[in-house]
Amino acid sequence: MSGHATFEPQNKYVKWFEDRLPILGLVHSSLVAFQTPRNLNYWWTFGGILFMFLMIQIITGVILAMHYIPHETLAFDSTEHILRNVNYGWLIRYMHANGASMFFFAVYIHMFRGFYYGSFKGPREGLWILGVIIYNLMMAAGFLGYVLPWGQMSFWAATVITNLFSAFPIIGEPIVHWLWGGYSVGQPTLNRFYSFHYLVPMILFVFVILHVWALHVVGNNNPTGISVKSKQDTLPFHPFYTIKDAYAIVAFLLIFVWFVFFNPNQLGHPDNYIPANPMVTPPHIVPEWYFLPFYAILRAVPDKLGGVLLMFGALAMLAVMPWLDRSKARSLTYRPIMAVFFWLFVIDALFLGWLGSQPAEGIYVIMSRLATAYYFLHFLIIMPLVSTFEKPRPRPESIMQSVLDKAGDASPAKEA
Repeated sequence: MSGHATFEPQNKYVKWFEDRLPILGLVHSSLVAFQTPRNLNYWWTFGGILFMFLMIQIITGVILAMHYIPHETLAFDSTEHILRNVNYGWLIRYMHANGASMFFFAVYIHMFRGFYYGSFKGPREGLWILGVIIYNLMMAAGFLGYVLPWGQMSFWAATVITNLFSAFPIIGEPIVHWLWGGYSVGQPTLNRFYSFHYLVPMILFVFVILHVWALHVVGNNNPTGISVKSKQDTLPFHPFYTIKDAYAIVAFLLIFVWFVFFNPNQLGHPDNYIPANPMVTPPHIVPEWYFLPFYAILRAVPDKLGGVLLMFGALAMLAVMPWLDRSKARSLTYRPIMAVFFWLFVIDALFLGWLGSQPAEGIYVIMSRLATAYYFLHFLIIMPLVSTFEKPRPRPESIMQSVLDKAGDASPAKEA
């Protein structure tokens, strides 16, 4: 599917450079001549949106690092100094903090789109697994960054999350002490997290490049889930999809700008504007909103090790999806039964997110257990079972045919 190297330099200096290091030819074949299914809708623009926010996070993060002091007595004040005294420091800080939320919001849409249209199925298993690795690295980077302001919620989130490793027998305690740099969360912990918060995004960027490369090897999926069969099924990426992506990026940026300029603290926790105090425990410790579904799963069982295993198991389910769904049809557009269960799963994930923001007591614990049970039921029972007996609806003969059908020029469809 990758575009052929059709780049022909006209300038002799560019030609000299291209003959020795064909970077421009690579860019041209990947972003201009790359043949893309002609029926992609706006759900496919979130890949470009995600890359844009990755760049925003890296650039603003580097600028913030120039003014941040990773010391337990100075970290909170240095964060306030950035907001109040550094020229446009408030803008950089709010762009970085809200950019993380927008990054996760976009990646959840990107993932659910992949669920619905079957983008995890062969031959894209490797592409999907790279995406799951990127998601896990995003979670690690998000957690590490949340600790750095060294407010009350930062400190206690670090204490709670690092303590989870102590649930593992034999290796758990040494891991926790290494993360802490001692026997409690303190200065060495902050130094480690600051270093990791710099390192993890660099690793994430490498995996993003691998993800894009893998995409250009196997090609895009599309709303029909039908493979490309002829040149009529495709369009060059530029200008058709560059313009479409640009429009979606601008629209998404309007939401981002609204948070940055008009409601910058809406997605944060007010307790994080209180300096970290190891002697005072907040009445209700909660992570950032994008961790809440997994936080609810973690607290769903009283056993600490059981909760940790469930949480990591919930992430593992995403990686093994390509082997759980055995249906020959990729897109749920042609699988009405599985489409119903997909929306039930979306509701369950949102419900888990809400439960993660509630106290771990009473009815909330019972509901968390039920929602967690359904989460695993969806992957381990519903997905394999439904894919075995469900007969998909008739699918178009080709991508081009699906476009013509949508335009009203219908013709006989092929039975799945």
